[in-house]
Amino acid sequence: MPRTDGRILALDLGTSSARALVLSEEAAPIPGALARHKISAIYGAGGAATLDLHGYVEGLLGCLDELEQNGHLTGITAIVLSSQWHSIVALDNKGEAITPVIPWVDTRSVALDLDPAFDERAFHARTGAWLHRLYWTRRIPWLQSVASPSNYAGLPDLVLERLTGERVTSVSVASGTGTLDLATGGYDDEALAVAGVSDKQLPPIVPTGWTGTLSAEYARRWPSLVGVPIHPPTGDGAASNVGTGGYDQTTAAVTVGTSAAVRVVHPIEHAPELPWELWRYRVDDQRAVTGMAFSAAGNLHAWLTGVLNLEGPEPTGVEIGSSQVIAIPFQAGTRPPDTVPGGSGVYFGLSFDDTAADLLAASLQGASLEIDRGLRMLDELFGRPLEVVLGGGGIDASAWWRRCLTATFDRPTTTCSEPEVGARGAAAVALGLSPSPGGETQQPVTADADRVAKLRPRYEALRGLAVQASAEPSA
Repeated sequence: MPRTDGRILALDLGTSSARALVLSEEAAPIPGALARHKISAIYGAGGAATLDLHGYVEGLLGCLDELEQNGHLTGITAIVLSSQWHSIVALDNKGEAITPVIPWVDTRSVALDLDPAFDERAFHARTGAWLHRLYWTRRIPWLQSVASPSNYAGLPDLVLERLTGERVTSVSVASGTGTLDLATGGYDDEALAVAGVSDKQLPPIVPTGWTGTLSAEYARRWPSLVGVPIHPPTGDGAASNVGTGGYDQTTAAVTVGTSAAVRVVHPIEHAPELPWELWRYRVDDQRAVTGMAFSAAGNLHAWLTGVLNLEGPEPTGVEIGSSQVIAIPFQAGTRPPDTVPGGSGVYFGLSFDDTAADLLAASLQGASLEIDRGLRMLDELFGRPLEVVLGGGGIDASAWWRRCLTATFDRPTTTCSEPEVGARGAAAVALGLSPSPGGETQQPVTADADRVAKLRPRYEALRGLAVQASAEPSA
């Protein structure tokens, strides 16, 4: 694996925490060199979910102060960022924020007045996105209806501006806005027209090789980081894929954090035609990532263990695929192109014999079957059964779930031994590293896989009913 000539400072801009950690030249975390600022979204009426921008950024800067105080910022030769995708902040004509951070989980939106000739399938093929409230093509018209913005930026763009004095974005972060032409790496004219903005109102897109340095204010605050290059941010999904060890088109990475995803990294040139059900974003100047995301994963696991008052994270005593209960994990709704809203989770087949462990097992099995749907689409897209690597905090939390995923996929899986996959991947993208998973390979148990195979048709039938009953009339 290529090496850097010193340690790496990684900033990880998540939805539940902002973190700063120091990695070795091989992108392995330095023990004890991690600082974390907990983030809590503020929820309100009408689907509102916001993050306090000032509190977020100050918390992140406090993480750097903590590392400095503990002597961890010496010997840093590169600063990299991994960030949540899709966030947006409305700015005034002086570049000051006039809204909080609007993350992906916020569901507020307005209807679009589209030209009858608009072809959303061609738009999706070109941008990798849909006209969904997740993206800026729907966010910006809504913000224009409630405020008077002059410009717009994402959370990582504003963090980068705070550190360097330059408000720019990366091709990876821009692809998560739904306004990028994936082939050219520039803003898409039709997407801008739908959003009602010009490219001058959005952050300029810089190439992967761009670097900035700390502004004078922060050079005084952290003298150890003076002159250290700061690389453009990588969207967290792309970073997690690469950090898990899935960085070519032979391998699908399944990551389970608060949400979950299955994705494949591949060259943008000669990329296979994008199916309607999958999204596609950019990793960097040369690579794209294609996949499917799921809103219920680690959050589902954490919620159930609390609600069911379970003593541990495992559905102890329940064989994989054996539960008579079918759980459709739509508690947080679905991602596009499906339009199932939050609050649509369903249990089918409950009886007085069922225990808390049965309900947890059914939900983890349902989440596994959702991920498997995406994996099978990617198998078909890339013309082969893909190898699978597993990573993320949800994977670490439950050995039962790892076995369940392996049985559901009915193929071997290799677990990434490194939990900090986002930071690791951001370093790998910025510095040209090729990390390997490094963990154990698990074979599917035949009996488990057979039970899941028999369960799948029933799950799919009931899932179809849940989608039909819950889907919103428009996204």
